[in-house]
Amino acid sequence: MTYLCYIVVLITIAFSTNAEPAKLDWWQTGVIYQVYPRSFKDSNGDGVGDLKGIEEMAEHFQETGIGAIWLSPIFKSPLADFGYDISDFVSIDSTYGTMEDFLSLQRKLKSLGVRILLDFVPNHSSDEHEWFQKSVKKIDPYTEYYVWLDGKVDENGNKIPPNNWRNNFDGSAWEWSAERGQYYLHQFAAKQPDLNYNSPALLEEMKNVLRFWLDIGVDGFRMDALPYIIEDVKFEDELVIHPSIVDDNYTYVLLDHKLSRDQPGTYKIVEEFRAVLDEYTNQDGNTRLMLVEAYASINYTMMYYSQQTRRAHMPFNFNFITYLNKTSSAVDIKNTINLWLDNMPPGQWANWVMGNHDNKRVASRFGQDMVDPMNTLATMLPGTAVTYNGEEIGMADGTIRWDQTVDPFGKNGGMARYEANSRDPFRTPFHWNDFQNAGFSTSQRTWLPVNSNHWYLNLAFQKSCFRSHYQTYKTLLRLRSSPTIARGNLTMHTTSDWVLILTRQLEGHETFYIVLNVGTEQEAITLNEHFKDVPLYMIVRTSSINSWHSENDYIDTTKPLAMRPKSSLVLSY
Repeated sequence: MTYLCYIVVLITIAFSTNAEPAKLDWWQTGVIYQVYPRSFKDSNGDGVGDLKGIEEMAEHFQETGIGAIWLSPIFKSPLADFGYDISDFVSIDSTYGTMEDFLSLQRKLKSLGVRILLDFVPNHSSDEHEWFQKSVKKIDPYTEYYVWLDGKVDENGNKIPPNNWRNNFDGSAWEWSAERGQYYLHQFAAKQPDLNYNSPALLEEMKNVLRFWLDIGVDGFRMDALPYIIEDVKFEDELVIHPSIVDDNYTYVLLDHKLSRDQPGTYKIVEEFRAVLDEYTNQDGNTRLMLVEAYASINYTMMYYSQQTRRAHMPFNFNFITYLNKTSSAVDIKNTINLWLDNMPPGQWANWVMGNHDNKRVASRFGQDMVDPMNTLATMLPGTAVTYNGEEIGMADGTIRWDQTVDPFGKNGGMARYEANSRDPFRTPFHWNDFQNAGFSTSQRTWLPVNSNHWYLNLAFQKSCFRSHYQTYKTLLRLRSSPTIARGNLTMHTTSDWVLILTRQLEGHETFYIVLNVGTEQEAITLNEHFKDVPLYMIVRTSSINSWHSENDYIDTTKPLAMRPKSSLVLSY
């Protein structure tokens, strides 16, 4: 008989070495749940989700164990980019309801012990915002609220943009205003002009936006697209890094964006925003949370954490989205976890994001069988878990035809490119039950079509099952109340290319072993051959729905533990 021996890789992260660690704050112990309002629940039958719909279903958050919800934009908007083009930062868009609807939702959430975070979009406004309209006309103080430049003249005497910068959707990042006689910068759509943070008056306006919502009682903000808020003021051309590829206006990735994003001044603005939140935290001791969205290299991302000065509580960790897919090995996952933990500044707090409204859902990126293992990682690793609505039941991307496409990023690509570019499939309505439109709306037509699999993949059915994605997720959130999961050390072990075992330990408390087989074949692991001092038996605390084992089973650590492909187990003693 041939014996194949694997080296057990041990990496220990000490999150707490004190016998009596400091009490963790609410955002460290709870799970943050992203609600995409258009797709959560429609209360008035118009086919679009709204604030009253969220309030109707608010018990779902409490029942599941969610600590805070983050609402994607609900502010007044022409909806050219579904709320990320804001025409009034301090008003509710009528699509979602009224200010009284928001206040009612907030009261409901507070009564349930659930906190509320808002999306804050500081990089740009809508071109229909009053500020922009007055800036076009050079009415002070709005004249310099946006980034305006004169153009150049080419060899044929034609006016051309100031430089070669591209926007994230397609084409030039500059749009000509005939009325003002200058170009304005838009790093996203032309209807989303960039704000100018070199204007002290503009910065103060945006700080007052934060104060407006904090005065109303929100618990913090997720801040959108922060890498883009400051540009190099010389506005020189960016380096073309793929000169051999033909420029067809879809060339954002062809430029080295060292001038249009990730500028040193960005972090100074972050500090200004954090200081506003701390004004309110210092008044009553209730932390106002600052989360940052920054798709950036690890070095730039880590700079959003507080260093010598207070910055964000956390930049979102998108590494599971950026670096992993359905073929990733246990070693790949371990390395991705370490990429964040090894680079995180001392004393800071990790977070784990598995999905959001801009990326393929977990079930589509990794496969349906990996829903539970990925939720297990997000919730059992040290740090805060962030869940996109629908991931708790394993929703997959919807199928959206060209004639049903509404995402401007998808539409800009045309029929030939829309499937590659569109974010619509990730944003389809939530599956509440197997009724019409999955219980999302009574309308004959919803803003995006409901996924056809809702007849069997829905919350009501999963609640009725003894084992389901939802039941596993709910149990995982309950386990997060354990001091070990909240504060304990992490050790990671790869016992084969496809088996990853996490141990969470805290002196004086139960020890957890989290076992994942991310491969395509069954694996067997004899735990006492790989780990010293394990007891004879461990108990199953929860498992993936495809596991051989279920909650409260006992595992003999001296015998091979059979792990089906794409399965997970949480054990403890």
